[in-house]
Amino acid sequence: MFDIKFIRENPDAFDAGLARRGVPPRAGEILLLDKEARKYTEALNDLQARRNASSKLIGAAKAKGDDDEFNRLRAEVDDIKKQVPTAEAEKAKNLDAIRDILSGLPNIPADDVPQGEDEEANEEIRRWGTPKGLNNPKEHFDLGEELGQMDFEAAARMSGSRFVLLKGQLARLERALASFMLDTHTGEFGYTECQPPLLVRDEPLYGTGQLPKFSEDLFKTTNDHWLIPTAEVSLTNIVREDILSEEELPLRFTAWTPCFRSEAGAAGRDTRGMIRLHQFSKVEMVSITTPEKSDAEHERMTECAETILQKLDLPYRTMVLSTGDMGFSARKTYDIEVWLPGQGQYREISSCSNCGDFQARRMNTRSRPKAEKATRFVHTLNGSGLAVGRTLVAVLENYQQPDGSIAVPAALQPYMGGLEKIEKA
Repeated sequence: MFDIKFIRENPDAFDAGLARRGVPPRAGEILLLDKEARKYTEALNDLQARRNASSKLIGAAKAKGDDDEFNRLRAEVDDIKKQVPTAEAEKAKNLDAIRDILSGLPNIPADDVPQGEDEEANEEIRRWGTPKGLNNPKEHFDLGEELGQMDFEAAARMSGSRFVLLKGQLARLERALASFMLDTHTGEFGYTECQPPLLVRDEPLYGTGQLPKFSEDLFKTTNDHWLIPTAEVSLTNIVREDILSEEELPLRFTAWTPCFRSEAGAAGRDTRGMIRLHQFSKVEMVSITTPEKSDAEHERMTECAETILQKLDLPYRTMVLSTGDMGFSARKTYDIEVWLPGQGQYREISSCSNCGDFQARRMNTRSRPKAEKATRFVHTLNGSGLAVGRTLVAVLENYQQPDGSIAVPAALQPYMGGLEKIEKA
């Protein structure tokens, strides 16, 4: 969501920002509606002033016994009362129209975000680690199925396509990865672990930007709840409609949750394996901070996600996304892509986004500087720390052995009861 005052004062800059996201100009249309809404606001103020003045005069006329003036003033007040609902309805109609337009517009990108239509314009900013020279590496689904611990057919019989059943040590490995990530983010990086709701109402999804535009990407229950597509939704809305003391910022939350996505636009993409499922687990990071510190917090959050991969000794590269590849709510996004030898390419394993005050305006979340009365909107950030299923994929492919077994990364062995190798049962 956007500041209407900014649009009034900077219509050309607003449209220029939208143009960078491939969106046609909207400032003119918004400002016409805003002008109408303000006209009715002024009319309502005038009506209220006239009503208050006439009400005072009614008492004076009655005290004087001036029945004609008394009746005239009562008729005038009655007429004003009849005009108010119409003016209120017109004002609300214009404000609702503005809200409908603004709620469907993506965030304005930061100045240093590369311009481009899609991922082809993304820019690599660093790499870590060297891909291992494996002979004829297999993809994760072949490895998992040969181990007898990854079953897509059984999952399909229960739930259809894009589901998986993990068993035995692979199921434990996914749990180990999540525990390792949570322990790192809470113990080393100061995030507060949460166990948030998986079912939410419309308002939280509106706050983080999934609604109203992306409802087709979500799963909805029969009682009007939604399954979360990411814990970003629940964690960010912890501060919904709050006024926070800036002394307590930044707030940092993390959670390991199942996530649910319809993958409506993914027909034909990654149909085999665990890369793109309807249900998957993810460790999410969310930060709430001040405008002055959000850029530094963005770099910090990305470093937290990268540290997980470094501790697992998984090669990766970090990309800054172009204007055409960023998510709806983001003003700047870093994608971390892990090397998958079975695919012979880097694949996204984390997105870390700075949303500025875009989500805070939708949630009405503000902060108050110390010793000041005025409030301002906070900045929100979110990032995968990491997508657990995709990290499992990366471990399988990078730690595969010639005999089909999987070496357990040293960082995970304490979480696996000291197990050093996953083998076929």
